[in-house]
This record gives sequence, structure tokens and C-alpha cells, in this order.
Amino acid sequence: MHRSRRRSGTGLAVLAAAFGLAAATPVLAQGLPGMGGGKIPVEVNADQAIEWHQDVHAYVARGNASAKRGESTVFADVLTAYYREVPGKGNEVFQLVADGAVRVVSPNQQVFGDHGVYDVDKQVAVVTGKDLKLITAKDVVTARDSLEYYEARELTVARGDAVAVRGADRLRADVLIGQLKKMPDGSTQMERIDGSGSVVVTTATDVALSDKMVYSVADNVAVLIGNVKITRGDNQLNGEAAEMNMTTKINRVIAGPAAGRVSGLLIPGQNGQPGGLSAAPAPSSAATAKPAAKP
Repeated sequence: MHRSRRRSGTGLAVLAAAFGLAAATPVLAQGLPGMGGGKIPVEVNADQAIEWHQDVHAYVARGNASAKRGESTVFADVLTAYYREVPGKGNEVFQLVADGAVRVVSPNQQVFGDHGVYDVDKQVAVVTGKDLKLITAKDVVTARDSLEYYEARELTVARGDAVAVRGADRLRADVLIGQLKKMPDGSTQMERIDGSGSVVVTTATDVALSDKMVYSVADNVAVLIGNVKITRGDNQLNGEAAEMNMTTKINRVIAGPAAGRVSGLLIPGQNGQPGGLSAAPAPSSAATAKPAAKP
């Protein structure tokens, strides 16, 4: 059943907010046909049509579709909102889907992918497809498998050859998990990033390998855990844990708490060595940082 080419409603508000990785409280199921009125509209546009499929309980916007709520807009070839009938309460949206050339634009970031799904009950958004990318004013995050946002837990996840780049610094891991922190003004900031699996940390002077990583955004320090190797030119230090200070460019490699030694190969006279590389026989408190829980 086709409706007008332009319609307002907050059924798609969650999609715009969640895919933008912004911590927003969605107002669901308002302003769309059969779903009650609402004071916070989402402007939905489509080149072809906006449809109401009562048989499958879905609203579909087709053809260069867009849904705008406030300053955030989600674009896709097709946008779909699925709803269910709740006795005594009317209808409520439980899933929102974006298909084809998915792009989410907000004042501070953009997200790109081919397919996106937001589960309203679980408060989880997942974007998949080729050339997955999240761009902010300072950072670029890419992933092979998925970009995910867990609203209730304030977590963002990049899976599959995940890479986060800021300036000359680069974090790479099989999985990167970002822990967000809510600020007094209601905005969110990244507090820490956990990496697991084939971790590679690259700066302008160093390359470090490890099994796991915990990066403190405020301190600009990465703690590396497991099979650590840090190289600067032809110089290399090996240990079970390390601290990389990306501000001071001082790296500290640490022996394991139970056993193991720190080893290194230092080449005299080479540029950029060895002042920023040091070894220590015992672990520091930072090296015992616990990785974030898996989403």
C-alpha cells in the first residue's frame, strides 16, 4: 500500500541516531500511519515511494531514501521499519533496516556501509558490507566484517581487520572495542579502546606487535599484552607486556609476572634510537589492565 512521497515520523529515528554511533534516546513509533502522533518528527524522503505494508507490518521508503532527525541523517537505497502490534498499547517498531549505499551523516561523524540493522529491543546497531568506514574530525575507523554500536553498554565495535587511524598513529587488531563515556553535557567521548588478535600499533617512529592491547585515550598510552615486540628502525625489544606513550614517544617493555625475560637488539649509531626504548624486569600496574568484556 503506497502512501505519500514525503512523510514525517520517528519510527526511523533510531536508525539515524544509532547508525551515527551517537548516544541518543529514540522516540519510537510516532507520526507514522497507524502508530500514533508525535512531537519529535523524522523527515523521510524517497525518490520512488514510501509504502505501508500492513500484511508484514512494515514501512518501506524506496529509491535514494533518507531519514533525518535533528542534525543526523541516514541515507540508503531502501529504508524499512518493522513494527509489531502490542495489545492495549498500539504498534511499536522493533527493527529498522537500511539496504544499499548506506551512509549516515551527523555534524561530528559519517558512517559508510552496504547494509545496516538496528534491533530496538537489544539496542544494538550493526553495519556490514564492503568498504566499512567511520569518519570523525580526528579519526578514521575501518573494518572488514562489521561496525557495531551497543547503545545500552556504550560500546562501539569494529570487527575483522579493524583499523583506527589518528594522524600518524594507527591501531590495528582483529577486533577493536571502543568504550564510550557520557559527559555532563549529554555528549559522549571515547574513553578507551581494546584490541584483540594480531595487534599492531604504528606510530611515526615505532611498530609494535602483541596479542592484546588496551589504549587510554586521555593518557594517549597503549598497554600491550602478550608476545610483545617493539621495533624502531633495526632496534627491537621483546617481552610479555609493554607501555607505549604516544605523546612522549617513550616505550617500556616489561617481563612477565611469573616468568620470562626482556630481550632486545639495539644497533648503535642508528637514528631514532635508543632513547625511546627501555626494558624493565617487573610488570607495572598499567600492564595488568584488564580488557573490556566482549559484547
